[in-house]
This record gives sequence, C-alpha cells and structure tokens, in this order.
Amino acid sequence: MSDPLLISLLNALSVGLLLFMLAAGLSLILGLMGVLNMAHAGFYLLGAYAGHALTAPLGYVGALMVAPVLVGLLGAALHGPLLRPRRAAAGPRAHAADLLVTWGLGLLLVEAVQLIWGRSPLATPLPELLQAPAFTLLRDAPGHRQIWAGAAPAAACGAGGCIAFPASRILVMGVALTLAAALWLFLRHTRSGLIVQAALTHPQMVAALGHDVTAVQRRVFGLGCAMAALAGAISGSLFTVEPSLATQLGPLLFVVLVIGGSGSLAGALLGSLLVGALQTLPLAFDLRLADLLAWLPGMPPIGPQTPLWSVWRLGLPQLAGVMPYLMMIAVLVWRPHGLLAATGLKTGEDGTR
Repeated sequence: MSDPLLISLLNALSVGLLLFMLAAGLSLILGLMGVLNMAHAGFYLLGAYAGHALTAPLGYVGALMVAPVLVGLLGAALHGPLLRPRRAAAGPRAHAADLLVTWGLGLLLVEAVQLIWGRSPLATPLPELLQAPAFTLLRDAPGHRQIWAGAAPAAACGAGGCIAFPASRILVMGVALTLAAALWLFLRHTRSGLIVQAALTHPQMVAALGHDVTAVQRRVFGLGCAMAALAGAISGSLFTVEPSLATQLGPLLFVVLVIGGSGSLAGALLGSLLVGALQTLPLAFDLRLADLLAWLPGMPPIGPQTPLWSVWRLGLPQLAGVMPYLMMIAVLVWRPHGLLAATGLKTGEDGTR
C-alpha cells in the first residue's frame, strides 16, 4: 500500500468517525421518539461555538467537556415545551409537526449563533500537543518504510520524502471510538440502558412498570444533542468555526441514516464510515470515469467521440462530493430500510409506529 493511500484511509476513518458522533445521537433520538431532529446540525453548530467560547477560560480539554453538557441540558430543556405539546395536538400528523418544529428550531439556533458571535470565521487554538504530527511516514529506500513517532527531522526525510498525520485526527478517532464503546456498554450492560432499549420497542410496558417514559425520552434527546455538540466542539478546533458548518454536515448526516438504517447505532457507524470513505478516498486517485470503465472486460475504448464524453472525462476528485448521494440512491433502490436497519422500533409516544 502506498503512503498517500494509507494516509487517505486514515483521513477517511477520521471523517467517518466524526460523522458517527453526529449520526449516533440522531439515530438514538429517531429510534426512541420517532423524531427526525432537523435541528441536530444546529446543535452541532452551537457546540462548535460554545467550544470556541469556553476554550479561553477553561482550556481546550475543559471546553470539550463542558460545551456538550451545556448544549445537552439546553436540548433536554427544549424537549418538553417544543415537542410534547405539538405531538399531543397533532395526533396522527405528529411526525409532520416534529419535522416543522425541529426545522424551525434549527433555523433559530443558526440565527442565534450569528447574533451572538457574528458571521466572521473564528479559529479555535489547539494545544501544542495536537498541533504536532502524531506520526510521520518515511520512505528512505524503495519498498522500505519507517514510522517515526511525532515529527521527523528534515534530515531523516531524504529524497524519499515524509508524510505526516496530524495528532488532531487521532483525537477525533479516539473520542469517537470511546463514545461508541461507552454507548454500547450503556445500552447493553446498565439498568438505565435496558430501560432505554425497552422504551424503544415497548413504551407502554415500560410505563406500566412505573418508569417515566417521557423523562427517558427527554434524557435521550438531551444526550443526542450533547453528542452533536461534542462533534461540533472537536470539529470547530480542526476547521474554521463559521455558520456554514451546519449546512456542510447537515445533509450528509441524513445520508448516513438512510444508508445505515434509522434507529440503529451499528447502522450509523457503518453508514458514517462508508460516507467518510466515499468523500475522502476519491481525492487520492487521479483517475477519470473513463479510466475505470476501461478496466471492465469487453468495454470498447472511450474517447472524445464517445457519447456523453463530458461525463466520462470527469475525475474521481470531482465526483467525491456526489458519491455519498449516489450510494444513498442505490441503497434506497436495493434496501429501502438501510443496510442495518433496526426492526420493531416504536415511533410514537404511545407506542404506535
């Protein structure tokens, strides 16, 4: 495997795991409450700005810990007054009411962020440890590769050159994997997690046993918002913090849910990794569609005289932005419920589908 391809695979993994932090929270909310939270990207954006604002007084680590908690508490506080009255009043049209209310909430969050922090891009400083490379790949001889921890000295690179991988990307992968493991342990090996799982499929039975299903839903909604804020706080330190962050990742978030399957954490992880790979790996290959088709057996030569030549001449880097959406269409045609869709999920507060 070439060094650039290895680095591209690691970048794809980091992008996919960042998407998972967002998609996991939305999948939990959708699975438990049947609410497609259109404001999820707004909470992600709010987490990015909250992390930026808290970095100066609390430090980088403190901001990563406090910003998700504050945003999660805000989400839990908004659950009652915004969602429950609408669902009770809408009746059979509760899903449409949820979409409209959360869509409006998302717009309100974006406008509130711009009113408080303005529209100018903001930079969140990273600690020195995260500014340095996590490791450096050196190729000092044909077919011979060395891995240097941290930044390699210039003299060690030689004619073969060096490729560094940022420590900040390692942070993203570590936090996302820790979050995935914590969610799995919580849902599978704790009493509260078992109650949440039971409320997914049998809310009436959970209520009959004396548990407050509404309180469970409120906490899960807050937890999902906190996970979105954590992803925002981390990505805000890796990229520029600006209002367009919500529109950049918002559409991809729903592509992940469609591909992986709604209500499934495993599906959210699979969909996130696939979308991350489709967005990142094509950038590592300087190939055109015509070059790929030429590898197929029996395919006639493709040249300027071929119909739709303007399409076949497109390169993979140019198509990286649309590949996740093409895969979403393919999944909808082949497996409409997603690759790992959860079955038997109840979507209404009363347990109706």
